[in-house]
Formats: sequence, C-alpha cells, structure tokens
Amino acid sequence: MASGLLVVQQYERLVVQRLGTFVGNRLPGLHFLIPVLDNGTKVDLRERVTRVPTQKYITLDNVVVDMDFVIYFRVMDDIAEKAVLEVQNFEQAVINLAFATLRAVIGALSLSVALSDRERIRDEVQVRMDEVTVRWGVKVSQVEINEIDPPMGVKEAMERQKSADAIKIADITESEGQRQAQINRSEGEKQAAILEAEGRRQAQILDAEGEQQAIVLQAQGFSTALERIYQVANTIDAKTMSLQYFETLKALGSSPSTKFIFPMEFTAMLAPFLGMVNNQSQENGGNSNSQS
Repeated sequence: MASGLLVVQQYERLVVQRLGTFVGNRLPGLHFLIPVLDNGTKVDLRERVTRVPTQKYITLDNVVVDMDFVIYFRVMDDIAEKAVLEVQNFEQAVINLAFATLRAVIGALSLSVALSDRERIRDEVQVRMDEVTVRWGVKVSQVEINEIDPPMGVKEAMERQKSADAIKIADITESEGQRQAQINRSEGEKQAAILEAEGRRQAQILDAEGEQQAIVLQAQGFSTALERIYQVANTIDAKTMSLQYFETLKALGSSPSTKFIFPMEFTAMLAPFLGMVNNQSQENGGNSNSQS
C-alpha cells in the first residue's frame, strides 16, 4: 500500500475510496493506488461457515430449549462495497442477527412442532435473515439446525408419551388385525355356505333333469312299442288270433283254478274258428255218404 501497488486475489474484490469517497471496486489483478489519496479495502467473496454457539430459546408453550445451528453466508460480488460501507463488522452482525431471528421463529412455535419440523425453522430463519443482510451486501445461502435439546423432565415426559403412543398403536393394530381376521373368516364361511347351497341346487337340478329324461325316454319306448304292436296286429288275421286264444285257454286249463270268467267278446272271437270247424265236419259227412 505504501508503494501504491496492490494485488487482488481471484476470490477478492478491492473497495477503493479516494479522500473518503467510494470510487469503485477493483477486480482481481495488480492495481495501483495513489498513496495518501486512495484507500483500498479487500473483501473476501468466499462463502463463510459459522457455527452459532448454543443458546437458550423459549418456545410458544414456554419450554426452554438449547439450540445451536450453522449458517452459510458470503459477500455478493456486485455489491461488495456494502460490506465495507454499510456495516462495521458484517460477520459479527450476521451472527447477532441469527440469534435474534431464531428466537423470534422459535417463540412462535410449540415444542412439538419445533422438534418435528426443523426444515420449517431452517427455511424461515434463512428467509428472515436474507431480508436484512442484503443491506450489507451479504447473502445467507443456508441455515442448518444441529440440535434442539429440551430439559430433562420434558425429555422423560416425551419418552413416556412415545411409549404410550407405541403401545396404543400396537393395540390398535392388533385389534384391527383381529377384526380383519374375523371379517375374513365370516366372509369365508359365507362363501362356503353359498357354494354348498349352489352345489345342492345344481345337484337337484341335475337329478330332476335326469328323472325327466328317464321318463321321456320311457314314454318314448312305450310309445314305440305300442306302434310296433299296432303294426304287427294289423297283419294278423282272425285264424291266427283264434290260435292265440286257444293257447291262452290251454294255459288256463293247466292252472289250479276251477272257475274262469270269459268276456262276451271272447265267444265272438271264436266264431270264425267254430264256423271253420263246422264246415270241416260237414265236408267230412258228405264224403262219408258218397262213399256209402
């Protein structure tokens, strides 16, 4: 600086003031500043990682918790002069702002929400800080919550609650399983009864259809037999019928019965045969007279 020559690294910007007035930023490389008149301040543009020490915070339900977190921030290239001109120590300003912002965010949340929704806390802290740090030419790129540590008594109560919730879920799951098993058994018995009834119905239908088919076939057989008998009867003459009647009389005569009842039509059926016998007798008598 005494010689007026100054080297700016690739990751730096040089904020130049002449007689106390900002005159511009210098890019990486070798630069000459007028001694006494010019004043240059180097600003590191690399991203900084700062762990915020553990502090106590009060939640919406008045529970004191210990928290620590990490913030990632950097000076923006195009407005690097603000980190020199707008704030005395931008790094310390960012850390103090992080404390205040986190207290405001945690104070609006209950303990259960704070423990279960760290992403919400992280995002809200980052957005709120970024709205303020832009005045200093600083960009907060990320906030990460490391730990939320409630008091020991609260921890024990939470453990008991978790245990109770686990037992409750297990009981609900078991009862739901038993209920579903009962439903499945009932449904199975119902389906079995339906299938059994359907089987009986089908068996009865098949039995009825079988009997129907048997009766139809029997009737068809009887009808066919009657037709054949009728056809044969039409070809039989009176003499053949008379011989059949004599065969019947012969069978009756061999039976032990002593009394027989003949219908009136029986003698009428024998008339042709008797007439044939009488004719034969007359012929035989005439032949005897002619021989004598």
